[in-house]
Amino acid sequence: MKLYGGIDLHSNNSVVALLDEEDRVVYRKRLANDAALVLESLAPYREAITGLVVESTYNWYWLVDALMDAGYRVHLANTAAIVQYSGLKYSDDDSDAAWLAKLLRLGLLSEGYIYPKEQRGVRDLLRRRSRLVQQHTANVLAVQNLFSRNRGRSLSANAIRRLTPGRVGELLPDANLALAVQSTLLAMRGQEAAIDLLEREACAQVRSRPEYRHLLSTSGIGQVLGLTILLETGPIERFARVGNYASYSRLVGSERLSNGKRKGRGNTKSGNKYLAWAYLEAANFAVRYNPAIKRYYQRKRAKTNGVVAIKTVAHKLARACYYMLREGTDFDVNRAFA
Repeated sequence: MKLYGGIDLHSNNSVVALLDEEDRVVYRKRLANDAALVLESLAPYREAITGLVVESTYNWYWLVDALMDAGYRVHLANTAAIVQYSGLKYSDDDSDAAWLAKLLRLGLLSEGYIYPKEQRGVRDLLRRRSRLVQQHTANVLAVQNLFSRNRGRSLSANAIRRLTPGRVGELLPDANLALAVQSTLLAMRGQEAAIDLLEREACAQVRSRPEYRHLLSTSGIGQVLGLTILLETGPIERFARVGNYASYSRLVGSERLSNGKRKGRGNTKSGNKYLAWAYLEAANFAVRYNPAIKRYYQRKRAKTNGVVAIKTVAHKLARACYYMLREGTDFDVNRAFA
């Protein structure tokens, strides 16, 4: 007898369901989020289980890693693409877990990618850096806003970074306002140190990889963008075609057409937001510093608007990087922007 498993994962518990080939429930139970407990509960059925489906929620790492280490064949469900069941007036966690198992049995499961465990840590280092950069920018804007409200004019970001406690006291005689700025500057200094630390550590672990050096040959891609693209892409072999990679990078439009008329839009945010950011940043730098890419951008902008034109450049760069990573070659602007 073959069994198919579905696990409806939550923040502090999981519902585990095992179905046989006739969709009969053989086992179903709500378990606390404890790897040893989950493995112990599945142990009596281990030989019959052909696969286990885990929801792609924010906290799936621990469970998927534990199941794979124990030798189970694990599938990560892409919850955004799963076909929803119909005809049910009532559904709950039990039916959700059983539905995942049924989709696996029918071969209709939309799967997400299980990023290699050994590379996941350094990728998450870079994601943490990105979050710190956003917080640092928010603090700069907060200081600029405070100066603008109280002095009638703001300071540039570079001027804010050079501020000292004495200078703050001169510009803002009110002690409370000066303390507010000084406390924000302290937070910014800590963020800057953490950003530098994470960036240096990620670079040290990746700089020897040939794929990284190929990415650095691309116009507009520097150290941080190269790290982001390499680590967020993962093994390039997981993308069958260049279009799949461009779509994953959120650089492909999503429309539903019928008889030449637009009938709606799909989920344009489906994909990797970090890759989307990296390629758009690279496009802006490439347009600024590469004459050939700048001419291409200007031709596109003459026919449309700046947002669409810069996204077209980003799409071109993503396609170029796909082939570079797949073939192990450097960037060729004439080939990419012919």
